[in-house]
Amino acid sequence: MSEDTARSVEIERTSVGQYVVRNARGGSMSMGTGEDGSFTPVELLLAAIGGCTAVDVDHITSRRAEPTRFAVEVTGDKIRDETGGNRMRNLKVEFAVTFPAGADGDKAREALPRSLRQSHDRLCTVSRTVESGTPISIIEAGRSIGD
Repeated sequence: MSEDTARSVEIERTSVGQYVVRNARGGSMSMGTGEDGSFTPVELLLAAIGGCTAVDVDHITSRRAEPTRFAVEVTGDKIRDETGGNRMRNLKVEFAVTFPAGADGDKAREALPRSLRQSHDRLCTVSRTVESGTPISIIEAGRSIGD
């Protein structure tokens, strides 16, 4: 059995500092420098980290009970490190999830801590990739930088 592991997005410039991001399924969103309402690349990184775990946790817990509140806040500090490069640190994903009273809500509340651990330790591709420090290749159409 062959599994398609490829994932991709395309980014197109619409004006100076403004872009549209498209996925293969036809979805799109604006991205920019933060001078307007569009998301910055760092905000999208934070959204991807929190969103990945949110999807995992939601799928696991909502089988037991529909949450009455499901909110996720992702924070971090953008710094210039000792090499002079920009990066994020102190990344934190905080879940505020409540479930209704009753046996089903109790089951969902019981599953919540385990689902958070499972997402972090095994399921969330985004946070696991960030934490492992996966190398990124930057290439100019048809050749690697440094060629």
